[in-house]
Formats: sequence, C-alpha cells, structure tokens
Amino acid sequence: MGNSLIRMSYAIAVLWYLASCSNIKYLPDGEHLYVKGEVEIETDTIPKQYIKPLSDNLENLLRPQPNTTILGMRPQLYLYNIAGEPQSDRGFRNWLKNKVGQAPVLLSDVNREYNENLLRNRLENLGFFQAQVTSDTTINKRKATVTYTAAPHIIYRIKSVTFDVDSSELGKAIKSTEPQSLLQVGRPYNLDNIIAERERIDYALKNKGYYYFNPDYLIVEVDSVSADHQVDLYVMVKTETPAKAKRPYYINNIFIYPNYTLTQGGYQRADPREAELYRGQYHIVDPEYTFRRFALANAMIFRRGELYTRGNHNRTIRQLVGMGSFRFVRNEFVDVDTGKANQLDAYYYLTPMPKRGLRVELLGKTAAVYNGSEINVNWQHRNAFKSAELLTFTVYGGFETQTGGNVNLNSSFYRYGIETSLSFPRMIAPYRWQPTKRFVPRTVFTAGYEFLSRRTAYSLNALRFSFGYQWRENLEKEHELKVLEVAYVQPWNISDSYQALLDTVPPLRHAIEPQFTFGPIYQYTRTNTTRTDLTHTYYFKGGVDLSANLYGLIRGANVREGRQYQIFNANFSQYIKTEADFRHYMKLGTNSTLASRAMAGFGYSYGNSTQLPYVKQFFSGGPNGIRAFRARTLGPGSYTPEFYGEDNFFADQTGDIKIELNTEYRAKLASILHWAAFIDAGNIWLQHANPEKPGAAFSRNFIKEMAVGAGLGLRFDLSFLVIRTDLATPLRIPYRPAGERWVFDEINFRDSDWRKRNLVFNLAIGYPF
Repeated sequence: MGNSLIRMSYAIAVLWYLASCSNIKYLPDGEHLYVKGEVEIETDTIPKQYIKPLSDNLENLLRPQPNTTILGMRPQLYLYNIAGEPQSDRGFRNWLKNKVGQAPVLLSDVNREYNENLLRNRLENLGFFQAQVTSDTTINKRKATVTYTAAPHIIYRIKSVTFDVDSSELGKAIKSTEPQSLLQVGRPYNLDNIIAERERIDYALKNKGYYYFNPDYLIVEVDSVSADHQVDLYVMVKTETPAKAKRPYYINNIFIYPNYTLTQGGYQRADPREAELYRGQYHIVDPEYTFRRFALANAMIFRRGELYTRGNHNRTIRQLVGMGSFRFVRNEFVDVDTGKANQLDAYYYLTPMPKRGLRVELLGKTAAVYNGSEINVNWQHRNAFKSAELLTFTVYGGFETQTGGNVNLNSSFYRYGIETSLSFPRMIAPYRWQPTKRFVPRTVFTAGYEFLSRRTAYSLNALRFSFGYQWRENLEKEHELKVLEVAYVQPWNISDSYQALLDTVPPLRHAIEPQFTFGPIYQYTRTNTTRTDLTHTYYFKGGVDLSANLYGLIRGANVREGRQYQIFNANFSQYIKTEADFRHYMKLGTNSTLASRAMAGFGYSYGNSTQLPYVKQFFSGGPNGIRAFRARTLGPGSYTPEFYGEDNFFADQTGDIKIELNTEYRAKLASILHWAAFIDAGNIWLQHANPEKPGAAFSRNFIKEMAVGAGLGLRFDLSFLVIRTDLATPLRIPYRPAGERWVFDEINFRDSDWRKRNLVFNLAIGYPF
C-alpha cells in the first residue's frame, strides 16, 4: 500500500507541474503572467500586531487581482486555455471558457502608478498624511510579482472635535447628537469614520422630522497641527443648504392604495376623491373593498399631525411588507401645497400578490443503500378573509426503498398526508398583546393528518393540531410560542413477521405504541448570519417542549407505581424536553469558511411516562447528522444493534438524550462547484437503563460512547438551490468492545468488502448546518 501511495503522489505532482507549465505556454510572446501583488510595510511607529491587517487591507485594493489559485494551481485559467476558441457564443466550449474559465491576468494589465496612488490615498484616509509608496517588479519563469513598499510614517490623531453650528433649531438638533459622536479625541484620524459620522447625524435628524436633510449638507473641516501629528475637526452645516432642509416636517393626510397595479408608465394613481376616511386618520382608496380597513390601519405607524421620523417611516414599510400579501410596497411624501408650511402628505401604493397560488415540489433523496422520492403540492390563498390572512393546503406523499444490501423489515416505506394552516398577520388573544411594532407578529393555526406504512412491518396514523404565535423581536431575534400542540398516533395493520419480532426484540414495540401528547412548545432563535461584513457569525436555536405536566400532576400519574392513565385509548405522555443548537461560521477567505455546530437535546419523562414518545425522541446519523452512519442506525449509547441474519438489522434506533458535534471546511473550487471536508461526532442515549438494551442509558462515561465519522463532499451551488453530496466513513464505532472502537487501522480503500461496509454516500438538498 505504501508504494502505491508513493506512485499516486508522484503522478499527482507530475500532473500538477504539467498543468502549471501549460498555463505559461499559452501566454502571448513577450507577456508575463501576473501571479501576485503584495504590500510590504516599512515602519517602526505601528505596533507589530497591526502591520499584517494593514498590509492585507492594502493588498485587497490592488487592481487587477491575479487569477484564482487552489493549492498553487490555477484551474480556471487552465480551463480557459484548453477550451481554445469557441466557434460561437453558445455550446460547451464557450461555457467552459467564458463561464467557468478565467482569462489570464498579464503583467501588462497592471498599472503600478495607479496602484501606488491608490495605496497612498488609502493611507492618507487612515490618517497617515505623510505616507510614501514605491513599487518594484520581480519576474521568474514568465511569472511576475509586483511588490509595493509603503512607508506610512506617523499617524495623525484627533486633538479636538467641535460642533460648529448656530443656535437655530437645526443647529440645536445637531448639537444634541454630539454625545453619541463617532469622532473621539485621541483616536486616529479616519475618513471612513467621518463619512459614518455624517450619516449618523443625518439619521438622527431624520428622526427629528428633517425629511429633506441629507449627509451632503454636512462638512467636517480638518485642521492639521503637523508639529505633533494631530488634527482639529469642525463639524459644520454647509452654507448652501436649502431652507426646507433646515425645517422639521409633520404628517398631514395619509393615502393608502391597497389594490394598485403597475403600468408601463409607472404607478397608476387613483383619484384621492374616491378615498374613504377611516378612523379619521387614513384615506383608503379601495372601492372594491379588497382589504378590510382595520388590517391596513393596524399596519400604519404614522398618525396625522405627528412629526415625521425615519424610524416610523421604516417601521410602516416593514409592517406592510410583513403582511405577506403585497408584491410591491412603495411610498412617497409630497409637500402640502395648500399654503401650510412644513407638512407632508404620505402616499402608500400597495401592489397585491396573486391571491391564489399553486406550487409543486418533486424531491429525490439517497443515503447509502436507501433511495426515495417525495412530492409536495401546496395551494395558498394570500387574502383569505380580506385581512391578509394566509390559508395554505398541502398534500404530500413519498417513499423510500432499499436498493442494496440485505433486505429487512425496515427496507422501505411510503407515507402521505395533508396539512392545512391559517396564518393571521396579528396577535389573536383574549387580551391586547403587541410584542413589537417593528415587525408583523403572526397567529398560526395548523392541523394535519399523515399515514405512514412500513410495508412489511406496520402502519401508523397520525393526527396533529397546534395553535400559537410567531414574532420577531429584531433582525437577529425570533420567537415561536405554540400555546398548544396536540399529537395523536395510533398503529394499524401490524404484520405477523413484525409481531413475531416483538417477542424476541421488545424495544421495537416502542415504535408502534399509541401516543398522545399535548402541551406548549417555545423556541427562540438568534442569528447574525445575514451580516456579510463579519468574520465570525453565529446561529442559535433553543427551545422547550412540555406535555401533560399539569394534567399528569393533577391525576397523580405514576407509571412505576401502576398509576398510568389514557386519553383516547393511548397513554398520554408526560415529559419536559429541551434542545439547543449552536452554529459558528468563520470566514477564512473570500471563498472559504469553517462551519461548526454543537447541539444537545435532553428529554425528562416522569409521571405517566418512562421515556419520550417515539415521535418526540432523538435519532442520529443521516445526511444532516453524523454522515458516516445511516439515519437511525446509531446508538443508543454502546447498545449493539440486533442483527437478523448477516449484516441485517432494523434501523430505527431512538433515544431521550442527544449530543452532536460537527466541523466542516467549505471552499469554492470553480464557478458553481464547491467542496468540503468534515468530521462529525455524537450519539443518543436513553434516560433510564433498559435491560432489553444494555449500554443504552446515559452515564458519566458518555464520552466513551461517542461515534466519530469523517469524509469529503461536493456541493453544487445554483444560487437558488444547493445540491450536496457527501462520502463518509466511520472512525469510531461505539457499539464495538471498549478498546476496539477506533477503527483507523482497519481503513482499506482497496478492499471492496470494506468499502461496502464502511463508505456511506449521502445526497441531499442544502447544507447540513
């Protein structure tokens, strides 16, 4: 095996070298391939820890950027070269050359003088007013590197900040923002901070009614004191600022057009004289009564006679968009032309979405030797009762079958069902409750039925109902409270072969037990992953699920003492279940990320129950979990799966406790093609020891029962859809004897039997986390 690896490594190195050389041979005569632009900082006035970030910042400004490299290679340039000259602007060669490939970046494309001025200007904007930049070119085997040497010298710092404004109402408004100024004495001069300060003052003024003011009316004069490398800053209003920008404005009439249509010439405005005055505040132009008046009025933050503020402006737009019924939301503010000063008429033009919509989704999935498909038909009505309610009917069906290996009782299943939901864009409660006005809260009712058949084993009928609320606290925090969720599951048509198995493998009975749960569920989500400017972003989702806690206590349920009660011929479940999922994303470069996830779940059953109901239990493995193990084949704990015949067992392992850790390196190869390397670890456990499942209970030795797997994957990022493939293998198998669980020494990719037993292929839609 060692000689084979050496020969393979040698072959890869040769191919790498030939590909590298082939990029050079395509260059025009006399040209050189531009491979690198670097910035060296020569200074003894900047602390060492800041030199590299400054250098990286400057290098990002250099133009043009060299061709993209992967491990020293330039695959996109290579594809560009081997594609030749396409015969037309269509076809594979044109796509390969101009869509996937990348034209060579030549030394002749680099304007050193332009880049020197660019770097010098950037350094001056950072406060290095006496910066100097020079450059030099190095050529090696027709590959060119341009090195820019920057001497920043001493940075200038802020000596004083003066808000030099008059005593007018505008001047007082600007002066009142001074305590929140971004310009602080002692900090380095920075042009970006000055621009941000102008925008900060403008936003503050917008919230004080100054609708026509903008940042360009502010100027920050800089007076440098060269002797001690300091600057005095003076914040002033430009003398040419127009008069109306100096006055606060108030809201006059508010016109709402909830059934607007776009025409070729723009918005077709209805006659305001057709408007109906509602609540003495809003002129609603909707003669066809397509929307109820209170629904539109509830979305409006502005009131007649109020001071205009940008906050209320934005909140009103968010409320209207959040109703979910409008394709376009546009507004404008118009000066009142009746001789009244400082007043604005507000116009809201709302273009509804189509009231009814039908969407059909067809999905395919595969994991190891299991393949299947699913279809979803979704019908929506976006204004069911003329108050922007969303009524949804969903019909779905799918199947999964085993296409390899030994066929068992769990080899295939099919399911179908129907679900209906009704979502109101407001809180419906016996008391007035409005958690936020920044976003539209929703009240949601959901009901559904599902039939699942494991053809040779059993069938399940499931009914569910829920009622609750969803609301967003801000852009990063979201809440979901199901005041009541009811789930009822009854088995049906249990096969003789599965019934016979229950006598020898009693744990299988849990999957077909009648189940009844009822209680509240709360989930909290917090994330800043929408921030593209951050190196580190995160996602957290946690929640608690309760069932029959109060009812069980009232009834005095205690299954261990023989007091177990039923509802609708099913033992009701009494438990507390908590879950937490934390994800962290670290940008390593423009096209690479390190993604990590830590998740844990704990279920505590008591009173009427000894374990979580089957539908609420955790499972491990599968394309979104520990990918080296098929879904539901791992755990609980070190429990050894019951095998029925050679390499054949019932893959349906569940538990009350779950811990999982994942780390994945993601990087772009070319165009839509990405790749990933990952490692997963975790397992599930039972709350209580079960003599029928030795080793399944959670204990302080749980670390020794963690499974570990690793692998590689490809992702095809189509922007609107990500198709993911992963190939993984176990590194640690928890149900093997202690001391034999790590299996590094058994890895043998040349052995077909090993590959068959240990390589798990997963095909999925979207990223695993």
